[in-house]
Amino acid sequence: MSVIEGIGFHPLLSRRAGMVVYMKLHEYQAKELFGQAGLPVPRGQVCSDVTQAVLAADKFGWPVAIKAQVHAGGRGKGGGVRLAANREEARQAAEAILGMRLVTAQTGGRELVVHRILVEEGAAIQDELYLSILPDRATASLVIIASTEGGMNIEEVAEKNPEKIVRVRVNPLLGLQPCHQRQVAFGLGLTGALFKSFCSLLARLYATVIGNDLLLAEINPLVLTENGEFLLLDAKVEVDSSALFRHGELADLHDPAEMDPLEAEAQQYGLNYIRLGGNIGTMVNGAGLAMATMDLIKQAGGEPANFLDVGGGANAAMIENGFRIILSDGGVRAILINIFGGILRCDVLAEGVVAAARATGLSLPVVVRMEGTNVDKGRRILADSGLELVSAVDLRDAAEKIATIARSL
Repeated sequence: MSVIEGIGFHPLLSRRAGMVVYMKLHEYQAKELFGQAGLPVPRGQVCSDVTQAVLAADKFGWPVAIKAQVHAGGRGKGGGVRLAANREEARQAAEAILGMRLVTAQTGGRELVVHRILVEEGAAIQDELYLSILPDRATASLVIIASTEGGMNIEEVAEKNPEKIVRVRVNPLLGLQPCHQRQVAFGLGLTGALFKSFCSLLARLYATVIGNDLLLAEINPLVLTENGEFLLLDAKVEVDSSALFRHGELADLHDPAEMDPLEAEAQQYGLNYIRLGGNIGTMVNGAGLAMATMDLIKQAGGEPANFLDVGGGANAAMIENGFRIILSDGGVRAILINIFGGILRCDVLAEGVVAAARATGLSLPVVVRMEGTNVDKGRRILADSGLELVSAVDLRDAAEKIATIARSL
């Protein structure tokens, strides 16, 4: 989804207040949502065992597609999507995919265990297109992205053949207009009956995005069958979780098993934690301050291991839990604590740090930068704790010190 990055999306800005701001749906869930909106989706059945999968394949006829249901793209390249031309092939595919540990380009190296598969009827494909709708924060609009190169790695298409990517921005206050539909359809080279059919499909998809507060609706591929009909062969959906109070039926679709274990644990404690790939653990109060902290760590030559915003209302217990979660990441070699005391007083932070260090038997180097309410009291608590902590004058000083320490380990 690097084409998304080009229109103002930042993955670290997609979470706040201890919860994921977007909630992903599985493919089968997305297709159920689209099917209810009158969009053309293949017949399919989600299955959790081999026998059930074979019976479903018998019902749909041959060939069928058997797809791993995990929150990641690139499943086909990872062996998570297989075609079956008969009963035996369906059985073999179901046995191979169910229970497999799937790694794709979008899992960040993490293995996702496949608990469910989607058995879906085959389609006689004539052509493949790409279609998605998502917010463009830079222009406060919804952007429709389409391409004639559906089914391919859309990131590569955007990089190597940008002229094949159609982008149309829609003012959400005015809504989708006929001119927007025509612009996308013309961009795809559609004419005649296909032009009219596509415009109708796009209107339904846009209405589904608006009606369900979706942050992403991606169809790749949107296929044109040999019968001249469009079919949503794959579907990815992300829901704005800030709007889930309006969509209880969508909230019920959340699958915590798909989350990173540490991120799921942090969510239970009301902490906003995102695992990254570096070796410097961070604990900060405030998302903006956390982003700035990671930027300065990078500028100093370090690599953040996580994003952890404990929030303004954190107490000593939340600090301790956050500390323990950071230490649970085996890649962390040093920790930077950056707190501006406002609602979260510096003495409360210090008490939580001391309690966490003693409870976990802390042996990693820690740099602390704190300013604000009760800062002198907080510094005394840390100084009297007997812990080996490195104090920093300001944020830049803290980032440089922690990066230097991390490089020496």
